[in-house]
Amino acid sequence: MIVLYGIRNCDRCRKAQSFLAEQGLACRFHDLRTDGLEAARLDCWIAALGWEKLLNRQSTTWRNLPETDRDGLDEASACSLLLAHPTLIKRPVIELDQDYLVGFGRAEQARLSSL
Repeated sequence: MIVLYGIRNCDRCRKAQSFLAEQGLACRFHDLRTDGLEAARLDCWIAALGWEKLLNRQSTTWRNLPETDRDGLDEASACSLLLAHPTLIKRPVIELDQDYLVGFGRAEQARLSSL
């Protein structure tokens, strides 16, 4: 089963959900804001993708963080930040068993179309 992690009011998440439905692919939606995020799941994503790919430095949440939180990030501090502020995660994160996609561009759409 495909699990789509995101936020309900995110346009890209809604587009991804619509796309999956059009492709006839079953999907479970996990709202990071209301359902939260487990540290173990984030650890899996970081191991597979790297924390840099997951961190959305263009988000409003990022811009509203104090500079002390944004400066000198490493994997441990980024992990803590992402757990404390799940809206910092680039969306959507699409989980296909042990494979993960981040975002919803042409490459991700092509990958999903091939399922």
